[in-house]
Amino acid sequence: MARRTRGRKVDGILLVDKPTGKTSNAVLQQVKRIYFAQKAGHTGALDPLATGMLPICLGDATKFSQYLLESDKRYQVCAKLGQRTTTSDADGEVVETREVNVTIAQIEQALERFKGVIEQVPSIYSALKYQGKPLYWYAREGIDVPRKSRPITVYSIDIINFEDDLLKLDIHCSKGTYIRTIVDDLGELLGCGAHVAQLHRSHVGDYPSDQVISLQRLEALLEQATEQEIVPAELLDPLLLKMDSAVSCLPTIDVSEELGLLLMQGRAVELDNVAKGALLRLYVGDERRFIGIGMVNEDGLLAPKRLIALDA
Repeated sequence: MARRTRGRKVDGILLVDKPTGKTSNAVLQQVKRIYFAQKAGHTGALDPLATGMLPICLGDATKFSQYLLESDKRYQVCAKLGQRTTTSDADGEVVETREVNVTIAQIEQALERFKGVIEQVPSIYSALKYQGKPLYWYAREGIDVPRKSRPITVYSIDIINFEDDLLKLDIHCSKGTYIRTIVDDLGELLGCGAHVAQLHRSHVGDYPSDQVISLQRLEALLEQATEQEIVPAELLDPLLLKMDSAVSCLPTIDVSEELGLLLMQGRAVELDNVAKGALLRLYVGDERRFIGIGMVNEDGLLAPKRLIALDA
């Protein structure tokens, strides 16, 4: 007997304002329960200490979560100077305390070292894998493992405020950037040590920060639907962003119903004026229904790469 799928089919992206103290997976599971969704996934974990924008993909939107993982991010971080911790953030144990005797000018000069394309060694408490296990597993076991540096890009890093050994920064960076590693490295460069006291992610890609919603608000809407004896989807689903917003960075192409059907059947189609290797958002018919993304292959044909159902 086939296993019955639990939940309803709901597709879209929700911008959740992650609270401090919760893991990203705990937030994901709570959203999945509230929406009674069959499938859900998040797009880049935030540490339990961190707050801010956490895009949750529901249903077929999970097919495009990778493109949000690869998008730029913006953070506001409060760094505590004078203390270094085991995890480079406030959740760790203080392992070293030093006197703080630095000026704004010295901080600005040090920050120049972090701008542009730089090499960064990931934190031992990161989720990157080594021999099949995340680095934080080795850290908790007290096992030291090699970590390779990786290129990242810091587009901007600006001082918001510096008072009472607390340094607040605004950082716009590429995927894979570890803010606590930047803070730890900055503390060492300044000679006083530092760790992340607070961290907030304000932007993921081009998503607007004013569209994030708290878990409390979602729970309140669910309760409101129960009180009004209406289907929760009536209040919850209007909060979802469209699936194609996850790939808004890609150029678009419109295809006919006929070509759209061929693409949905897994066949490559011939189009004019498309560059080899190009990734494209695909829209079908006069109504411009989004069906996924395609790639132009070596033969110059547009081939399906990641598609959703035509009636989605």
